[in-house]
Amino acid sequence: MSKPDTRLNVSPVPPDEIFALNGAYAVDPHPQKVSLGVGVYRTDDGKPWPLPVVQKAEKALVVEDDLFRHEYTAIEGDVPFLGIARDLMFGFEGKQSEEEAKARIGSVQTVAGTGANHLGALFLAHHMKPTNVWLSNPSWANHQTIWELAGVPRKTYPYYHAATRSFDFEGMMSTLESEAQEGDVVLLHACAHNPTGLDPNKEQWVAIADLCERKNLFPFFDSAYQGFASGSVEEDAWAVRYFFNHKPDMEMCVAQSFSKNFGLYGQRVGAFHYCNNRASASIRDVVVNNLCHLIRGEFSMGPRVGCTIVKKVLTNDELTADWHEDLKVMSSRIKAMRKALYNELVRLQTPGTWEHIIQQNGMFSYTGLTPKQVYALKDRYHIYLLKSGRASISGLSQKNVAYVAQAIDDVIRNEN
Repeated sequence: MSKPDTRLNVSPVPPDEIFALNGAYAVDPHPQKVSLGVGVYRTDDGKPWPLPVVQKAEKALVVEDDLFRHEYTAIEGDVPFLGIARDLMFGFEGKQSEEEAKARIGSVQTVAGTGANHLGALFLAHHMKPTNVWLSNPSWANHQTIWELAGVPRKTYPYYHAATRSFDFEGMMSTLESEAQEGDVVLLHACAHNPTGLDPNKEQWVAIADLCERKNLFPFFDSAYQGFASGSVEEDAWAVRYFFNHKPDMEMCVAQSFSKNFGLYGQRVGAFHYCNNRASASIRDVVVNNLCHLIRGEFSMGPRVGCTIVKKVLTNDELTADWHEDLKVMSSRIKAMRKALYNELVRLQTPGTWEHIIQQNGMFSYTGLTPKQVYALKDRYHIYLLKSGRASISGLSQKNVAYVAQAIDDVIRNEN
């Protein structure tokens, strides 16, 4: 009798495009190389920018309590931090009392926004068992991986209209209206859509909320850029707060990241918030208990240092004011670089229309460049961006924007 085959059965998977691109950029010796791939904030000198307010908080924490870095938190995370993160996200504006509103939200700390997305997907897969999750086409590539690992079938709704380089609101609504089933999850980017940089306007958000309520769909918000996109935490949370305040009988959840708006990329600070409807607010603690069960089996508890920094900043009026100024610095530079690239392309009379660059929002621009043109930018000019044409605007600076525009002009004219 033959023995069963117990050998590991694995197949190769393609490398992550963003990190592979960043690795290629790192070893490129060309003096004019430009990284427009990875989504991290850079100064006009192309260097990381530890937020000044974060540096202040770190120094104060070391003086006050050097042990803050070393102790375990609870399984659900640092409880005071969770209250602060929740309040920042939801704001509690509307007809409900603050106490009633908070009673609807169960929060746990996660390993950044990726961990929040993953935990939420796993929780819903186990306890709601949706038939499908609907992702925008295109979406952050990691959304596909996260929901694949959760075992939930993935479908896509139209989001980007390539011919006009605009948000395809009509395509999104008609697809979800005709094809989404009751109980399906709809993944929504709270602001600064990754990768297109195109967001619904407020009127469109209202229509999306109405559709979700009417068809009994479950909204899953990914909030990675609150305050970073517009410079205003209130403006960037508008969609989440509208859904929460104006649709109190609809359940929803939010994956919240502090990587971009605090510059804490390596500290992995995040939170996941599950919002029960008004009638089932009493089961909040049961939801948290089940989330903790998943957390305990995966990473036991969230990291301490980053959340302590956020807590320090947002519980001190002076530091909070400083943080709001830092947000304005980052968002203003991104907007200025969009305008500078647009102006250069117009000056060069580059074929096509380029208004979409200044109409888009946040870290990324869906430039409209083809894969062939993207490869030509890398091979000829050592400019690195994703094959989809997504560019991280933060990689632009006053020193390189004319060079990048000239390179784009060349590949547009010669690589059709």
